[in-house]
Amino acid sequence: MTSRISAEEMAIQREYMKKVAQLNAERDEPPIAHVHSFGCQQNVSDGEKIKGMLAEMGYGFSGDSDGADLVLFNTCAVRENAEDRVFGNLGALKHNKRRKPDMLIGVCGCMVQQEHITERIKKSFPHVDMIFGTHVLHTLPQLIYETLTTRKRHISIPESDGVIAEGIPLRRESALKVSIPIMYGCNNFCTYCIVPYVRGRERSRAFEDVVSEARQAVENGAKELLLLGQNVNSYGKELGTSFAELLRAINAIDGEFRICYMSSHPKDATPELIDAIAGCEKGTRHFHLPVQSGSSRILKLMNRHYTREDYLDLVRYVRERVPDAALTSDIIVGFPGETYEDFKETLSLIREVRFDSLYTFIYSPRKGTKAAEMPDPVSAEEKGKWFRELLEVQQESGCAAYEGYIGRTMRVLCEGPGRTRDGCLTGKTQQNVIVDFDGDRSLIGSFVDVEITGALNWALLGKIVEK
Repeated sequence: MTSRISAEEMAIQREYMKKVAQLNAERDEPPIAHVHSFGCQQNVSDGEKIKGMLAEMGYGFSGDSDGADLVLFNTCAVRENAEDRVFGNLGALKHNKRRKPDMLIGVCGCMVQQEHITERIKKSFPHVDMIFGTHVLHTLPQLIYETLTTRKRHISIPESDGVIAEGIPLRRESALKVSIPIMYGCNNFCTYCIVPYVRGRERSRAFEDVVSEARQAVENGAKELLLLGQNVNSYGKELGTSFAELLRAINAIDGEFRICYMSSHPKDATPELIDAIAGCEKGTRHFHLPVQSGSSRILKLMNRHYTREDYLDLVRYVRERVPDAALTSDIIVGFPGETYEDFKETLSLIREVRFDSLYTFIYSPRKGTKAAEMPDPVSAEEKGKWFRELLEVQQESGCAAYEGYIGRTMRVLCEGPGRTRDGCLTGKTQQNVIVDFDGDRSLIGSFVDVEITGALNWALLGKIVEK
């Protein structure tokens, strides 16, 4: 059963915000905070909440840890390189702490939900003042107050299936492109994935709370709403509603804006959901459906709950109902027990589906997952060869997909300066494809019609269609 943080508990945290704000008001200068969120978009969204609470407590912000009075790393546990970066940055902060003994250093997020990580921080980084997990984010004001007033280390990582806390202040990264969490946690337990262990079980925000936040964001000028969850397709199961119903409700909000979402699990991408997306004119025409492998044998070892044939049936239905859709996916190369024959099935699936683009990874073991205990006889060198072969195969279909846009006129949300040439602008189509085009900076934040005139391997080129 989902634990929802009560209004009374949130009121207590607001009182702690006031107490910290009073302490900070007594300082000679307003304190500066540096918050760095590693990893996924969900972490970035959590970072907006952290900054929202800190702003209420009187903190200003800096993009640099040097000189900061509070440094907080919001961590990711999905890949090893993200963890390595956190440890490297924590080590460097030892010198900051020597120069500024009163500064506070905190680590939160998915990494510290793993006991071995927390133990390493406790033993190897004594200059870290606060360590707290994903389920107590809303208690940050209390943690800061108690750390400031006692100057003792505080660690808060309770065992929990997860909570939902509403009413946390937000300091959004962008007013144009707004992220809205609709659910948290995951029930799937893919054998390679640490997320269910660090984010808890699936729990959905109330339907009305999500729609209300979406409506307010649009009223405040948002042009893109990114609905977030570890598996958005399973939204609302415990509430008696569905992601399809939520999409229709948000689509009905007045205004010109775009609805995007991540992440999706193919096993929960139902015909009802595909039909709803087809019928929502504001909905993205981009389907990111992480297949992970083209081999049914490996998919079973991954505990993905679908076969190669199931996935291809889903792709066929998407293309039937949404003919202009872009398809992207995730692929893991070198999963424990994968043979070259299994890998060739992945290559054949890529050729058959013709993905617009892929996010590709060489398997990285995560301690605590079932896959980390499986025999893994294939060498890193061999996996590297497979990986390069996969990139070559995908480049063919990716280039063909992008060249297929040439000559079309597409609705583009202009987001800012482009990268392909001086003075150009950039934006994304409803298919989530980058387009660079010439235009005045006054167009940033608006939708424009762009004729596609060229294609690179990562973006399109175009020109504005004058009305």
